[in-house]
Amino acid sequence: MTTAESAPQPSAPVPSPSGTASGAEFDLGALLAERGAERYELHARHLNHQLPRMLHTIGFDKVYERAEGAYFWDADGNDYLDMLAGFGVMGLGRHHPVVRKALHDVLDASLADLTRFDCQPLPGLLAERLLAHSPHLDRVFFGNSGTEAVETALKFARYATGRPRVLYCAHAFHGLTAGSLSVNGESGFRDGFAPLLPDTAVPLGDLDALARELKRGDVAALIVEPIQGKGVHQAPPGYLRAAQELLHRHKALLIADEVQTGLGRTGDFYAYQHEDGVEPDLVCVAKALSGGYVPVGATLGKDWIFKKVYSSMDRVLVHSASFGANAQAMAAGLAVLSVLEREQVVAGARATGDLLRTRLAALVDKYELLADVRGRGLMIGIEFGRPSSLRLRTRWSMLQAARKGLFAQMVVVPLLQRHRILTQVSGDHLEVIKLIPPLIIGEREVDRFVAAFESVMDDAHDGGLVWEFGRTLVKQAVANR
Repeated sequence: MTTAESAPQPSAPVPSPSGTASGAEFDLGALLAERGAERYELHARHLNHQLPRMLHTIGFDKVYERAEGAYFWDADGNDYLDMLAGFGVMGLGRHHPVVRKALHDVLDASLADLTRFDCQPLPGLLAERLLAHSPHLDRVFFGNSGTEAVETALKFARYATGRPRVLYCAHAFHGLTAGSLSVNGESGFRDGFAPLLPDTAVPLGDLDALARELKRGDVAALIVEPIQGKGVHQAPPGYLRAAQELLHRHKALLIADEVQTGLGRTGDFYAYQHEDGVEPDLVCVAKALSGGYVPVGATLGKDWIFKKVYSSMDRVLVHSASFGANAQAMAAGLAVLSVLEREQVVAGARATGDLLRTRLAALVDKYELLADVRGRGLMIGIEFGRPSSLRLRTRWSMLQAARKGLFAQMVVVPLLQRHRILTQVSGDHLEVIKLIPPLIIGEREVDRFVAAFESVMDDAHDGGLVWEFGRTLVKQAVANR
């Protein structure tokens, strides 16, 4: 038996040939100071070369030095309001002190992580906390991203039902890996990657189309975003519950993709909870669960589904992830849930979202280019449409002929360039801006955004600099054909 005296002791750092401690030669701060200015060149040379090209074209090639909460700062000390939250990842803003401390704590604990043949406490504790917000669900699988959470749900649904086909909604976005791409509703993402999994698109809200597909008897599940990220379109009232009843009648499952809408984004913990009686069989979450630090995804499901997939000890690893349930991700997730609960973040997101949406909706009658404001909580879509006056209609038609979606881009760019507010167009060929800011914003940020938005819209209606940039975008769109 190994005694305390004979037990292996942590070894001292092994000196490097230069005499310094192993690892001391790597200085991250020095590396960034030396090479950080090359960021766009490095990306163009070694990564996706179209990204820096696009950023240069629209004037988004900024250099941000630091970030905290809902703000970035550049080298000159100028602040930028973040209304994008890293596509929803930064639900608590950047560098939340509670999440940051949890990560320091878990690193300092030197846990025996990812041995693969033990049961660490943190995954069980995080699963317990997540399931407390989904009392009709029983078990969790932890992966590393939203698309992986969707892949897990697709696999589990197909295996549990013994059926191959998964239905999805037109214009849906569920990820870009091969399985999740099979239920992606945009041809621009799918083109050139066939063959994909057996699938069929149905219109969001169309129960008759759903019923027709279910009658074929080969449908494993319907996967749906309660609010679609592309365009910010909500499922009609009553649709999710009626779809659930139809699916269960035909022994198929309902999968709720809450990767972007979950963890308070829409003013409830999950977006499906806005409708009474909806209890999905599988739920996918990710993004905000990370605290903005460590990639994490989770697939929550009913007990019978998990027990069917993991039906014997021989199948114990039939679905797994090498980095799934790692200690850093679990610590971040636990810290995020603690902040959401203790600081009443979900209720705050609902109140702030209502205020922002109300303020913006009041502008629809003021600006003829503004067609609609919609959404829930802090997931808001601002849609632009064909104006009534001849002068503006002529310019609008010019943009639409070149490429649909250019006017929305014309609004996004001056919001950043003139007002230092980061936003995004909600999807390719859409005249919609999507706002998904950190859930911690308040009235100050609402005032800043609305004032900036009014300034840009005033300029657009007066025929100012916005349209000069529009001509540049038209030339670029024509050149790219």
